[in-house]
Amino acid sequence: MKYMLLIYAEEKTKRREEQDDCKKEAVKLAEELRSNGHYVAANPLEPVATAKSVRIRDGKRLVTDGPFAETHEQLGGYFLIEARDIDEAIAVARKIPMAANGTVEVRPVIEFP
Repeated sequence: MKYMLLIYAEEKTKRREEQDDCKKEAVKLAEELRSNGHYVAANPLEPVATAKSVRIRDGKRLVTDGPFAETHEQLGGYFLIEARDIDEAIAVARKIPMAANGTVEVRPVIEFP
């Protein structure tokens, strides 16, 4: 089963060298997941300032800047993995570097045939 591990953290809270260390740890984790068959995909996302939210209301398209919800943490990236069950997916999520000071949401993916 596939699980989406959504990584939430506050933007601009880390110094450049901390960001570089986090990136190195994430790449190392991706390589580990690739070697043990869990890896499907992983990518960081551009800052929320580059995001647009799209809604359809009364048949009209509404496009607004940024994420839909205002929160202190923003969606910053993801891992898409294969895991036997939710417990195995959680075990992978706890290895994500941003779990130490952000939040990693673990969500099963519905796959269409």
